[in-house]
Amino acid sequence: MFSINFLKDKLPRHSVKFVCIILLVNLVMGADNLTHAQSMARIIGKVVSEAGEAIPFTTISVKGTTIGVSSNHLGLFQITVPSSDSITLQVSSLGFASKTIVLALAPGERKELIVTLATESQTIDAVSVVATQKQFGNIERIEHKDIKHIPNASGSFEAILKSMPGVSSANELSSQYSVRGGNFDENMVYVNDVEIYRPFLIRSGQQEGLSFINSDMVESVEFSAGGFNAEFGDKMSSVLNIRYRRPSENAAKAEVSLLGASALAEGTLAGNRFTHLTGIRYKTSEYLLGTLDEKGDYKPTFLDFQTNLNYRISPKLQLTLLGNYSSNSYRFTPRERETRFGTFTNALQLKVFYEGQEVNRFETAQGSLAAEYRPTESVMLKFIAGSYVARESETFDILGQYLINELDNTLGSSTYGDSAINVGIGGFLTHARNFLDVFIARAEHIGTYATGSNRLKWGIRFQREMMDESIREWELIDSSGYAIPYNGNQLILSHWLKSVNSTATNRVNAFVQNGVKFNIGNLQASTTIGVRVSYWDYNKNITLSPRGYLMLTPEGLKNLSFHLSGGYYHQPPIYKEFRDAQGNLNRNIRSQEAIHIVLGSEYQFESWNRPFKFQAEVYHKILNNIIPYKVDNVRVRYAGDNLAKGYAQGIDLKINGEFVEGAQSWASISIMRTYEDIKNDSYQNELGQTVRPGYYPRPTDQRLGIGIFFQDYVPNRPNLRVHLSGHYGTGLPFSMPRTDRYDLVGRMPSYKRVDMGFTAILKDEKGSTFNYLKTQKWLDSFWIGLEIFNLFDFNNTISYLWVQTVANQSNQSGLYAVPNYLTSRRLNLKLTATF
Repeated sequence: MFSINFLKDKLPRHSVKFVCIILLVNLVMGADNLTHAQSMARIIGKVVSEAGEAIPFTTISVKGTTIGVSSNHLGLFQITVPSSDSITLQVSSLGFASKTIVLALAPGERKELIVTLATESQTIDAVSVVATQKQFGNIERIEHKDIKHIPNASGSFEAILKSMPGVSSANELSSQYSVRGGNFDENMVYVNDVEIYRPFLIRSGQQEGLSFINSDMVESVEFSAGGFNAEFGDKMSSVLNIRYRRPSENAAKAEVSLLGASALAEGTLAGNRFTHLTGIRYKTSEYLLGTLDEKGDYKPTFLDFQTNLNYRISPKLQLTLLGNYSSNSYRFTPRERETRFGTFTNALQLKVFYEGQEVNRFETAQGSLAAEYRPTESVMLKFIAGSYVARESETFDILGQYLINELDNTLGSSTYGDSAINVGIGGFLTHARNFLDVFIARAEHIGTYATGSNRLKWGIRFQREMMDESIREWELIDSSGYAIPYNGNQLILSHWLKSVNSTATNRVNAFVQNGVKFNIGNLQASTTIGVRVSYWDYNKNITLSPRGYLMLTPEGLKNLSFHLSGGYYHQPPIYKEFRDAQGNLNRNIRSQEAIHIVLGSEYQFESWNRPFKFQAEVYHKILNNIIPYKVDNVRVRYAGDNLAKGYAQGIDLKINGEFVEGAQSWASISIMRTYEDIKNDSYQNELGQTVRPGYYPRPTDQRLGIGIFFQDYVPNRPNLRVHLSGHYGTGLPFSMPRTDRYDLVGRMPSYKRVDMGFTAILKDEKGSTFNYLKTQKWLDSFWIGLEIFNLFDFNNTISYLWVQTVANQSNQSGLYAVPNYLTSRRLNLKLTATF
């Protein structure tokens, strides 16, 4: 019989009578169909992408007939067809190349089939990053191609997120990002349903290596800036969900640049039942770090090996192995530093001479083995076992002797810009021997059950965490022969921390959620309701997190949709959060809480005969049991206790489309504020009065953020392309280190950066303009790229070096915040080849 949904999609509204006639004819002929059942055959199957991902809502039809069905949310379908020696099945889905399959079916035969569709691109073969329609309201799917060709100083996949609405980052050397007022520790990252971890001791962007995600291996990307479903874990801000692709042929890729190199090998064996995808990456940021004010010998080397293996034992059972090893080594021998800061009326210069060195090493290994079993067409059962191992060491002994001078700012003076008066003189000695060993093991089960428009999903995970740390760091400040703080009798360190801790804890969490589609009058509705439960035996804390979303699409305006999502989000403390400033562990620490309320809309339209999409979201987050923190570069220092409450609220806007035909571009604007208040805090002012500070800006309070990505190509020469990314963010709050006052904050200058890339394709599948390359049959494509980082050479501030003096010429002590600037303009040459 005909599918009602099929008829509604295929027939215009004025054909209602025709629909009724067809349905009546089918009912009358039902008995006749039963008598001919023996002459029919049944096909049961699944539609997947080249990476093995299910493709929902695919059309499956029989050529030359009116027989057809659509696959469900899991890509599963079932169709009854006439038996024949030659029947032609046509499979098509938006964004994928259609496929035709010829089958021979005997009467009464039951045929199982897996249909693999190849991705179809309608754009030029340039960088193509396309945000398609949201399928689940609170999750945005980002389709991408050759994402590594976007100009990107850090070399991390996360660079693409930094231009998304609600996302901010003020450090091009780091893969860390903030989402709607949360810090990086509040973001979740999944790869193939496995939660990804990063080193804990890293304190600056210079020390960061490659992020876990290998861009060459990515098949699909889903991102939510808030209001995400219960299936995603226990963090307060965002989720990035990555799927690695499953190869369909043997191929290889290699890339080399001034910032490093990478190689990738992929292929299939045993009739596509076994696939392998293996990548190795090497990165060195020495070239970029040479632009910093702090001069010396930088020796950063970062190495990453990753593999994704798939073996399909049967149509119902497949195994997947994901493995990663990363070795990040950062060596630095500083020599000197010269930084000019202050204002025009009070221009200052810091000059530092160094001795000593810094040696840091971060080794991590992560692996998981997953078995996916589909006992029926509607049920998927997945079992995952995995572990994460890390060995981190941070060691340095650095002696610095500094001068702070006031500069001559008299216009026309022969000594203009030179040192005029010495403001302060001193030195400091910093020492650290910090070591951390981490072992995390987990076992997890995820299941789904889909019938019609209903989709039930559940999961449970057990996780064992063992951490051993030895922290020993201190700092001595000397100014004019006096140790600071000075009491006349003792040598006192300005900062010291000694800690030896060992923990072994268990976490259990589970979730269940159900999604369903239905109609409300002239509205098409889609909703998911779920709940998540977590338990941590360290503090005996149980949390319950109900979540849900609703998406509505008017029947006559399918290019317009509205969604409402939110719920409770609990974040059980991680290692850094329940250790206080003295190194003690707090067993009474509680989970931080956030209540999300997100209201959004999406409108798809055409302009200049090209597709565009406009998105808008308004959100409010209520924060409870907050653990206050301060940020020093990329290191987050927590208070170690649930001292505060707070909120975050704002609006995110984004428009993307083909501003240039065949090339996707977009622009986003985010307006946000986030504040917190330490409960019952107060201090005495100069008059002896008690003052309660109330709410103050959180360290991630970036009021305005703008992100732009634009790409173009030379008319009639699509092999010559340009890609431009731009970021602007108002200044972030900062405060003095190692003080109990969290409300004393200033504002950094705004972050401004524009990166530009040029790409020339010397050979691709369409051919080459060079005869030599045409003859190299083993070479599929060859690209040359030129990147200009920080095109306008902005001086961006990431943090401050606090320099203290005992007295100046006026016998006044001083504490100076000297800006630490980020990288200046640099060129990068990149060569990419595929085989």
